[in-house]
Amino acid sequence: MFKRILIANRGEIACRIIKTARRMGIETVAVYSDADKDALHVEMADQAIAIGPPEAAKSYLVIDTIVAACKASGAQAVHPGYGFLSEREAFPRALQAAGIVFIGPNPNAIAAMGDKIESKKAAAAAKVSTVPGHLGIIEDEKEAVKIANQIGYPVMIKASAGGGGKGMRIAYSESEVAEGFVRSRSEAKSSFGDDRMFIEKFITDPRHIEIQVLGDKHGNVIHLGERECSIQRRNQKVIEEAPSPLLDAATRAKMGDQAVALAKAVGYDSAGTVEFVAGQDKSFFFLEMNTRLQVEHPVTELITGIDLVEQMIRSAAGEKLSLKQSDVKLNGWSVESRVYAEDPYRNFLPSIGRLTRYRPPAERSADGVTVRNDTGVYEGGAISLYYDPMIAKLVTHAATREAAIEAQSGALDAFVIDGIRHNIPFLAALMAHPRWRAGKLSTGFIAEEFPDGFHPIAPDGARAEVLASVAASVDHILGERKRQISGQMRGRSVTRESERAVWLGKAEHRLEVKRENGAIAVRFAAQGKAGIRHVASGWKPGDSVWTGTIDKHPVAVQVRTLPNGFALSYRGVETKAFVYTASEAAYARLMPEKKAAGTGKLVLCPMPGLVVSIAVKEGQEVKAGDTVAVVEAMKMENVLRAEIDGTVKKINAKQGDSLAVDAVILEFA
Repeated sequence: MFKRILIANRGEIACRIIKTARRMGIETVAVYSDADKDALHVEMADQAIAIGPPEAAKSYLVIDTIVAACKASGAQAVHPGYGFLSEREAFPRALQAAGIVFIGPNPNAIAAMGDKIESKKAAAAAKVSTVPGHLGIIEDEKEAVKIANQIGYPVMIKASAGGGGKGMRIAYSESEVAEGFVRSRSEAKSSFGDDRMFIEKFITDPRHIEIQVLGDKHGNVIHLGERECSIQRRNQKVIEEAPSPLLDAATRAKMGDQAVALAKAVGYDSAGTVEFVAGQDKSFFFLEMNTRLQVEHPVTELITGIDLVEQMIRSAAGEKLSLKQSDVKLNGWSVESRVYAEDPYRNFLPSIGRLTRYRPPAERSADGVTVRNDTGVYEGGAISLYYDPMIAKLVTHAATREAAIEAQSGALDAFVIDGIRHNIPFLAALMAHPRWRAGKLSTGFIAEEFPDGFHPIAPDGARAEVLASVAASVDHILGERKRQISGQMRGRSVTRESERAVWLGKAEHRLEVKRENGAIAVRFAAQGKAGIRHVASGWKPGDSVWTGTIDKHPVAVQVRTLPNGFALSYRGVETKAFVYTASEAAYARLMPEKKAAGTGKLVLCPMPGLVVSIAVKEGQEVKAGDTVAVVEAMKMENVLRAEIDGTVKKINAKQGDSLAVDAVILEFA
């Protein structure tokens, strides 16, 4: 077994690999760019080596630099994680030439399956059903349009060396193909150093299901069941689960057998994933093979009890698989949410900055429920614009799908992040969505259910009652504390002061609040006795999460104090709750509502980023929907379009500028 390994990656996956290596008694070496010198994976590793500037193309993607770091540290092997060099055939070959072991598949398998075009050719040769498409390299957008017209719309534009949703777009028309091809190729070049593209038919109403395979260097290959990854946005997976609610045992066996046969055909000898696009009728087609560890591997680990990183290390060291296919049992259900540094209320644009507060839910395994948080950040750390926006992967496991989802909902409610915007409200809303809960999924789920994007959810129904109850009880506790400090009534409230008006947004809830047997009783005035809620919690001033029970049901609500009230987060709802006495509420109702200033004639930078291009000139007339600029952040290019017809009065930015959020890019007359 290896004594020391180097991890050619960063962030949460580097931290996750370090944990397994540490458990196995293996020393670890981290590498880091200038932007990552204070990163968590650097702190966790036994040794760390600087490898260059923040740009991945000048640090994490430079093979010679990684090989030099191995030699300098005495690392015997390298785990590439995912992304970066993990699927570059040249990387294991360079390591092999230097006498260093690659913890991953052999370079021939990567060559056969890591390249999206070559993998489809290999699958077709092995008589695996594939999606119709053009497997040749496409030179430019004109050729792309011609090919798309021949295949028929919609089509998927994909980077040959792609992965993680980068360099990938769906197009429904000639104009979308032309623009999508240019943008996808640019992203592919930036992310992978390879701008080869191909086009295939996009299957309507599809599901994305993948099979985890595991092989060794002795010809043994098994599969560990499937994962469903249909909840995607811009082809980037958002939520994954294992197993899939679509498959039955027979279909699972067919997909597993096909994945194993394909892996054996290319001599696969590590952890890898064979991805399929599946129809609602359980038909399936080979999509691609990822010759690396997948982001969503934790859900498979939790339902099988198998540490995939450990298996990769053991395979690379020449050990035989200790498992046979008959040993693999799928136990319970697991759900994973990807927590991203992005603003769901601004079309999921990246958000960068410092994590002024980072308090994930406690990892635990008790009462049949497991909560796991794979992360690469810490409180006080910074989110950089140079890399993927992932903050963490929150994973839950329970005996049933319903229990795993409920555990995920509770964990998301308790996940506190301040300093940047994040997608937890969106993830929490997805967990509560009836279609998701019913398992009626497709890769178009988000586009279909949120056609106009994700907008703030108004508190209503049961969620409104929970939020109002928590706000009233917290206010009551704070009032008791003030009276204890001042010596008034030994902390007890005056009877008439038990009446409260809780404002959630524009809705008002009239309540009565009082202590009953150590708990707090909240009675909603409009509901009489039926409106009494018994609220119990150990919350104390300063706690960022209120955890307790309401009518004996577990509840977690994030609480941040405001003048006269609180900012609350619960089940996808983010709202301000103002708590007033009856007399205070009467005056508050008379206050005029503030209106935001208009910015209709300005094009603002929606997130911190780099200006890739300015598509207009001063004095030029543009129509609503015309492209005016392209801004890049976290390896994704974002096209900014005019929202109104007008004439460009002034341009305030140029190509290469680094802009802050809401910086004015241009003004209309």
